[in-house]
Parts: sequence; C-alpha cells; structure tokens
Amino acid sequence: MPSPICERSLRSDVTKMLAAVCLTAYLGQALPAASPPNVLLLVADDWRADAIGAYGHKIVKTPHADSLVQRGFSFRQAYCQGSNSPAVCTPSRNMLLSGQSYFRNWPGGLAPGSGPNLADAFKKAGYYTYRDGKQSNVAREIHKRFDRNLHLADDDAERRSGEPGHTIVDRAIEFLDERQADRPWLMLLEFEAPHDPRVAAPHFLDLYQEATIPLPQNYLPVHPFDNGEMTIRDERLAPWPRTPEEVRRQLREYYAVISGLDFHIGRLLAALDSHKLSEQTLIVFLSDHGLAVGSHGLFGKQSLYEHSMRVPLVFCGPGIKAGNSDALVYLLDVLPTVCGLAGVEPPSDIDGRSLTGILRGKQTKVRDTLGTSYRDVQRAIRDDRWKLIRYPQINRTQLFDLASDPAETHDLAAEPAQQSRVRELTSLLQQWQHAVGDQQPLVVANPRADVFLPPGS
Repeated sequence: MPSPICERSLRSDVTKMLAAVCLTAYLGQALPAASPPNVLLLVADDWRADAIGAYGHKIVKTPHADSLVQRGFSFRQAYCQGSNSPAVCTPSRNMLLSGQSYFRNWPGGLAPGSGPNLADAFKKAGYYTYRDGKQSNVAREIHKRFDRNLHLADDDAERRSGEPGHTIVDRAIEFLDERQADRPWLMLLEFEAPHDPRVAAPHFLDLYQEATIPLPQNYLPVHPFDNGEMTIRDERLAPWPRTPEEVRRQLREYYAVISGLDFHIGRLLAALDSHKLSEQTLIVFLSDHGLAVGSHGLFGKQSLYEHSMRVPLVFCGPGIKAGNSDALVYLLDVLPTVCGLAGVEPPSDIDGRSLTGILRGKQTKVRDTLGTSYRDVQRAIRDDRWKLIRYPQINRTQLFDLASDPAETHDLAAEPAQQSRVRELTSLLQQWQHAVGDQQPLVVANPRADVFLPPGS
C-alpha cells in the first residue's frame, strides 16, 4: 500500500496532468479578446510644443503634463499641417478628427460628418462617444456624430474665468461618475486654453514673476520682413516694436494659464485613478498648433516657424512604453494611430499614417519629409535636419539648420555653399505640394514689396 506521502504525490501529478489537458483544449480555441481600452483625447488650444516642464522648459510649471510625458511616449516632431485660414484652429481640428488633409477642400472649410471621422469609427466598434469643449473654430459637422456633444456656452467668458478648463473637466468627471461601466468610451475634450484672452487666477499667476521670465531665444522687436500676415488679429495683441517688458508680461499670463489648465487636467487624471480606470485608458495629449508670443517679433500662430506649427503629442496608457521619437508626424496621424491602439478598424480614404509601429518599436519613421503651409503666403518643407520656408508672394526663401539652430535664428538661404540644398529642398516641397493637391505656385511674376511697416509708423 502506498504511503500517504506517495498518495499525495500521485494526486498532485494527476491534478497537474488534468490541468495540462484542460489548458491544451482551451488554447486550441480562440482566446477571449482583451477588454478594449477607453480613449481620452486632451486637446489644448495654442499650447506650444516646448512649453512643458518635462521637456526641459525652465519656467513653465506643468506637473500633470509632465507625468504624462514621463510615463508615456512623446513625438517631439509633431506638426499641424497648416491652414487656409487665419483661424488655424479650424483646419487643424478638422484634420485631427477626419485623418484627412485640409487640401481636400471641404465645403465651408469643415470636414463633412458623412466622411471619415473618429466618432463613427469608434461607435461602429461599440464605444460610447463623448465630446465637450470650445464651440468656435472647430469640426462642427464631425462633433454632431458623437453620442453626446457638449460645448461651452461662451469660449471667451470661460477664458476670462481664471480657471482654464474647469467647466470641461467638471463635466467630464460627472460623466465618469455616471457612465455605463461595461461599455468602453471615447472622450474628446477640446479645451479653450491657453488661447487669449489669457486670464489666470492669482494662485496661478503667482507661480511666475514677470522680471525673471527669460525672453525667447528668437525674440525680435519686429519681424524682419512682411510674411503676408503681419497685422492679423493675433499680431495686434501687442504694439510694435515688441518690447521685452511686453513680451515678458504676456509670457507670464501665457504660462499661468497653461499651469491653470494643467491643474484641471490633473483633477481629471485623479478621477480616472479614483475610478480605477487609469490602467485601461489610452490618453492622448496634444495641441491644435503652437504660438509665437514674442518669437521672431510675432505673437500669433500664422507662420510656419517651429513655435507655431510644432505641437506637443503624447500617448500614454496600456501597452505603451515610456519613450520618445523624432519621427516627422502630423496631427492627422492621430486618428489611425488611436484606432490601431484600440483595435478599431480605421476609416478608409484618409491621409494620416498610423504611428503604432513606432510606438511598438517596429518602425523609426513613417515619412522622410514633412510639408506645412499657410494660406497662399507661406510654404515649408523639412527633413530630419534642414528646413526651408518659402514666401511665394514676395519670392523669398529661408533655410535653417534645425540641428544647430532649432530656434531658427540664422537664415542660411543666401549662402553660396547652401544653394544646392535650397534647390533640393525646393524640389521636395514641390513634390509634397503635388502629393497633397496644393496648387500654389512658389514663384510669382509680380512680387509685392517685402518691407513691413508697422501700423502708425
């Protein structure tokens, strides 16, 4: 008769064998799909790509954006493709939500709700879709496709409240409290800040002392020539010449509003934690475009300099490893990327390219060059080092070495040693124009004068 120890051993062996048989049978069948992640898109308005503490900015205080950067994956060369309107927000947000280039010539400048869009893609996959945010210069037709579409009653009144983003975050937290727990959701929050009027409560303003705020490395009192959009509304937010005192004053307000919005984003992130949703929510943080605020003698976003077209773009959440990439990407790449990460079928007939291969370490880039444009007055092309900006209405070109001059302060276009590079990049720009359907000639027969005389001078 076997001993008790042998009996226990025999029973253990039989149990293991039966477990192995059951596991083998189970694995022979299709495994149940993992729960789809929730998706949260945080879209700021006018937030420069460099205005994040985690990226090395020495003044701005953004602890919650920093936390997303530190645990997420940053695309450090992400861009708005451009604009056919001084309200750069409008084409930018329509491109973001449709995955298409604004050169599609949408009716009224708005991507049609009947076309490819983020809301329909996720609704088809069983998601509840929620949108809240600013009401002006947005993708109105696509917003109508969301299951719940809210907007601020008055964008400017919200900006003057001193608590940027608080209403949108309050309502988003209410949604988290009331949501259907067994259904995945997509939440798009389009904040009104840090767009002007930039009003921050005293506790945010007190984070910054005007006298200690450094001027931008590319600060100028006046832009050196007429770029075709020198007196637009944004540029009239400060008198000419732009004095150091005025630039510092506006930068203080800009940073304070950013810190205020960051605070309220932090409230939302805390709510995700309290509902135990952080580990199953894909978060995408971005802005629609940047802003000059004194750089190059400008104050708006109506230029193709880095400070105006480059944007923050951070992905954070399940399956995303911390890291960063210098791949050249557009905001219109976000739609196919979010679909890929969530296991959702992306819409067909889009111009954006999925970045999932980069996020998963299988690719290093999705394009070799990247073009940008602004109305009929500016065109630009860049590769991983060089950037050419062309001003067709004045037949003027700029060339910058972004590796040694990321602030774009030294124009090399006239240097004899760079003429072959200028020709090469101009050819690449023309190829990009052809690819996107841009009909703008790069040379005009009768260029206008490029001298800029400030109003009243």
